[in-house]
Amino acid sequence: MIITDTHTHLYSEAFDEDRQEMVKRAIDSGVKRFFIPAIDSSYTESMYNLEADFPNEVFLMMGLHPTSVKENFKEELLHVEEQFKKRNFYAVGEIGIDLYWDKSTLAIQIEAFKYQINLAKKYQLPIVIHCREAFDEIFQVLEEEKSDDLFGIFHCFTGNLEQAEQAISYNMKLGIGGVVTFKNGKVDQFINQIDLRHIVLETDSPYLAPKPYRGKRNESTYITKVLEKLSDIYDVSEVEIAKITTENSKTIFGI
Repeated sequence: MIITDTHTHLYSEAFDEDRQEMVKRAIDSGVKRFFIPAIDSSYTESMYNLEADFPNEVFLMMGLHPTSVKENFKEELLHVEEQFKKRNFYAVGEIGIDLYWDKSTLAIQIEAFKYQINLAKKYQLPIVIHCREAFDEIFQVLEEEKSDDLFGIFHCFTGNLEQAEQAISYNMKLGIGGVVTFKNGKVDQFINQIDLRHIVLETDSPYLAPKPYRGKRNESTYITKVLEKLSDIYDVSEVEIAKITTENSKTIFGI
């Protein structure tokens, strides 16, 4: 059984004490593919080091996270573009809009989001969307930018059924992680109405650990708890869900 974690920040400082052991634990538990989203230029070197340590399992994205869209965002976007000129990546991400932390940057968040969507189109790559308290704003941008060459993943999907269907209509897979195991997460109440071909698995580690680890540091090994929960919800074997979601990840990332 091959499990794909489509969104994990393995370079995070949270893993500085035991990164090698943590990744090996995940590999031993069946997680063979790790897709690594970017945050901003301060993490680029750490991402490259991670890739060098695990060249057969780690696949990098490049992008500017919406919470890192500050006064210097144009410099950060230039850094992103420079990295794309130097080497290959598997997605533009994570990008999007976050109105939980700072609503005052909405205008420049939208500008950075659109800029990076067009970068994805230029390089024929998927986008990986971060959305927090911003479904309407994200959907408005996707409506404006929609085209046959715009596709990707709605990372850490926490919306309702209507929003899930709308995301899928824009050629997006739904990234399902620890939230599906939460009692108040609500995703578990409707997700079985979404065909598995629209779903990929993720952890977003070190964040959003699933039950029974909620509130603790998340790691890619814990994706098995997400797999267990989806197996129960869909009444489909874990092996089958791992197979389908890994195939979905191959469709998105091209590897």
